Amino acid sequence: MGNSPCAIAVKNLRRTYSAGGGFFRNDKKLIEAVKDISFSVDFGELFVMVGPNGAGKTTTMKILTTLLLPTSGHVSVLGLDVTEQSRKLKKRIGFVFGGERGLYWRLSGKDNLKYFATLYGIPAHVSRERIANLMDTVGLTERQNSRVEEYSRGMKQRLHIARGLLNDPEVLFLDEPTLGLDPVAAREIRKMIKDIVEEGTTVFMTTHYMFEADELADRVAVLKRGEIVALEKPK
Repeated sequence: MGNSPCAIAVKNLRRTYSAGGGFFRNDKKLIEAVKDISFSVDFGELFVMVGPNGAGKTTTMKILTTLLLPTSGHVSVLGLDVTEQSRKLKKRIGFVFGGERGLYWRLSGKDNLKYFATLYGIPAHVSRERIANLMDTVGLTERQNSRVEEYSRGMKQRLHIARGLLNDPEVLFLDEPTLGLDPVAAREIRKMIKDIVEEGTTVFMTTHYMFEADELADRVAVLKRGEIVALEKPK
């Protein structure tokens, strides 16, 4: 945790895009995806950002995880500036973005995690035990040797979360982790997220669903058209 007073600190964050125009036209429009937002996330907190498509949730998360540069403002995670100290930061966080991409379908679940462990530089003797523990955590031990192409959508999402936890992150970022799942699979993912937080990991999560935010979050930020319109504890 270092000397940082909070896990995530965002001050006056803005992100703009250019849209429209073309080779022979100079009529590009400036779209402000994130509009001067500020918030912080405490260590050990489950912080949920909720809003519809186009609200700026995923843009915000991509900036927090160093995948996108802010237009202006200051953003730090674990006391590290996301722009200037991105390499250090990536080693200490995990992230899972929505969808089924990012896994090798012809490999087994276990072999997927082995591969990603090598990318993280985790020694084999460490990764063996960690992968076994993660497979147990996400409930895939019995199917760890099955090809990912045989997994249900819910099982793939659980494997994504295991991948996000491989480097034992201090902060885990989850972008709409239950989107498109059936009610049973979504409930299993929500329980898993609660367990992860109880183990001491800080979680920043986005969702479309207010009921999900109310069930899970210590605090909820409601995002609309790039602005935080509410920031409070669930009732």
